[in-house]
Amino acid sequence: MSNFAHDAAIATVVIPAVAAAVLTVMPGWRLPARINTLASLLTVLAAAQLLLQRPPPTSLLLIDDLNIVFLLLNGFVGFTTSLFSASYIAHELETGHLTPHYLRFYHAMYQVMMVGMNLALITNNLGLMWFGVELATLSTVMMVGIYRTEASIEASWKYLILGSVGIALALFGTILVYLAAKPVLGTGMAAMQWTNLVQHAAPLDPDLLSIGFIFLLIGYGTKAGLVPMHAWLPDAHAEGPTPISAVLSGLLLNVAIYAILRFKVLLAASSAAIEPGILMAVTGLISLFFAAIMLYRRRDIKRMFAYSSIEHMGIIAFAFGVGGLGNVAGLLQMMMHSLTKSAIFFSVGHVAQAKGTQQMAEIRGLTTSHPLLGWTLVAGVAAISGFPPFGIFTSEFLLITSTFARAPILAVLLGLGILLAVGALVVRMTALCFGEPSPGSNAITASTMPIFLHLGIVLAVGIALPTFLYDWFSHVGALLG
Repeated sequence: MSNFAHDAAIATVVIPAVAAAVLTVMPGWRLPARINTLASLLTVLAAAQLLLQRPPPTSLLLIDDLNIVFLLLNGFVGFTTSLFSASYIAHELETGHLTPHYLRFYHAMYQVMMVGMNLALITNNLGLMWFGVELATLSTVMMVGIYRTEASIEASWKYLILGSVGIALALFGTILVYLAAKPVLGTGMAAMQWTNLVQHAAPLDPDLLSIGFIFLLIGYGTKAGLVPMHAWLPDAHAEGPTPISAVLSGLLLNVAIYAILRFKVLLAASSAAIEPGILMAVTGLISLFFAAIMLYRRRDIKRMFAYSSIEHMGIIAFAFGVGGLGNVAGLLQMMMHSLTKSAIFFSVGHVAQAKGTQQMAEIRGLTTSHPLLGWTLVAGVAAISGFPPFGIFTSEFLLITSTFARAPILAVLLGLGILLAVGALVVRMTALCFGEPSPGSNAITASTMPIFLHLGIVLAVGIALPTFLYDWFSHVGALLG
């Protein structure tokens, strides 16, 4: 049975890798879209098998309560986004924005991205985790520039440059952690394994660990869209295909947070090292307030929701920084944000196709002109703003109340930042969805099933948080310290 679990874990990387190889030579565009969806479905099914039994750790493989949360979420959103991609990309082909050649490239890069993210999640080796994040970054860089316009190429280069700086800082931090482990664990693979590092954390050099974590927080924080290394994210969302905006906000940012959490666990096991929670909480608050203010200044609808992603990454970083019940709130917030924000981008993508623009000044009265898209966008904004009974209200309420019990000033600052962001989103949503419809509209075939599926889960969790989910996240929270 353990061999079966081991094979299932490996399959989460092998399936998308094989699919990517096949898609690079597959002609046409309809069949590649279906292969992309099928591979994504098989990947999430393989990840679900790990709920039944998890393989024992090896030198390269680690499946525990922490990464299986990310792995399942990664697979599920990856699958639903591939479903959305089929209808969205077909419209882009019809309008001449993309060619069949670029579509084949897009589907292949989509699976390469899944390879990188899943590799980063399941590996027991901190070097392979770095490689996985880098692979996922490079594949999304290629997809951001797929329209080959001046703006999209500029956005992809900006993403590549800032992402390269971030990943270089993460690599330097990784090397410092390895140097801290080398005197205790020796040279080679043993000093790169998470299980070994956490088990022998006490005698590791605390100064090297502390300095390494600072570089890692900045490096992987770049990938997570945390301020001040966030500048690539709004451009990548605005100029890339909408499905990539969905997976960037719903998946890749989470993988970067996961990498930070792995090192946070390591530092928590070393009593003499710096307190990582303080750095994460401060960085989270700065990101929250900066993004909340910038939400009022956006004119592009996808760029606005990109800053909303930065806001929520700030909340998540803050939650994991304060610890305790904040860890549970952070995991729940991460899950609810991934589902909600991807659903919002699904709606926004079809809205932009229907109106022929992403400029909010030219989009009005969606609930009248396109009722289905308009009302799903209203529901998505209500959910992402934290209105009851959606799941984000549950996670933010839990975070604020647990923080208030320990640090009232921080709780007040957190609440103010959230209210500031909510005000901007409600004002923008009112203008977009209500009033007299703006002129001009294109006929589209919208794929609404992923939207309803995501928002349905977020609503169900908000109405009645499942006991097994709370217990699971509580156990993971205890592991995080």
